[in-house]
Amino acid sequence: MTSLYSPAPDWSGRSDGPGPEHARWHSVIRPDDGHATNAVALLGFSSDEGVRRNHGRPGAAAGPEALRSALGSLAVHSDISLVDAGTVTTPGTDLESGQAELSARVSDLAQRNNLVVVLGGGHETAFASHRGLYQARGAAGIVNIDAHFDLREADEPTSGTPFRNIADLVGEDFDYTVLGISEPNNTAALFATAEQLGTTVVLDHELLAQSPAECAQRATDACQGDRPIHLSIDLDVLPAAVAPGVSAPAGLGVDLDRVRAIALAVAATGRLALVDVVELNPEFDVDSRTAKVAARLIHDVVTTAWQAQNSSPN
Repeated sequence: MTSLYSPAPDWSGRSDGPGPEHARWHSVIRPDDGHATNAVALLGFSSDEGVRRNHGRPGAAAGPEALRSALGSLAVHSDISLVDAGTVTTPGTDLESGQAELSARVSDLAQRNNLVVVLGGGHETAFASHRGLYQARGAAGIVNIDAHFDLREADEPTSGTPFRNIADLVGEDFDYTVLGISEPNNTAALFATAEQLGTTVVLDHELLAQSPAECAQRATDACQGDRPIHLSIDLDVLPAAVAPGVSAPAGLGVDLDRVRAIALAVAATGRLALVDVVELNPEFDVDSRTAKVAARLIHDVVTTAWQAQNSSPN
């Protein structure tokens, strides 16, 4: 059987010289030794079994490698602490075992007060990552930037079921906001399920009619309270011209400036505990366009979250 876990790989990227003035992700990130605390901890989830079960186009299992490659040469302008906790792999078609391993590792990282960033993988990532956070820190609010609800009911977990799986797990603690929903790509039954579960829903064309600042306010409004926050970014929310390398390319999509504004507003709360970035399918990418966009989002989100969580009180 394929191993469920592999340690952090060696990172590479552009090098302009030694010293902090030349810092890039690849030069400052270090393997997690099992003791890192108060860091940004990356964890890969190499899985597309959920996509296959949901009748999507497989390839998301290669996402973590592509995301690390795209992040490697990005410049670092702060004292952010970055660690790589390795990669969990779904063994063959045994998604459940892969998800259990991912949950355990997210739980460990979250218990050590790290901001966990999971590099997917299909959106089946979100159930496993949220379960790990829930085990470590209890109830958390969810902000999902996505064209799809992913609230399907099924006999087994898929990339279309993660938030329904979470609802079943946490019960009355379920707190779900999804921004970017494509009405033509979600059935009336899914809208009914969302309403039944108390989901806050913002459609893609509603975001497109608003400024980035107004979209950011939508996210801020969704993050009221004191719970930790799980931010899930499904790259298929972006226009296909911006993100061609995804499992289900968007027919309309939400512009990058609005998606970025939403993500940064969540990060700026100071309560971001978990991020997953999912559905990157490098097989269908063009000039690594989707991977580069995803890497920029990850970089900006974790930098903003780090500043929010480590700034001195006024």
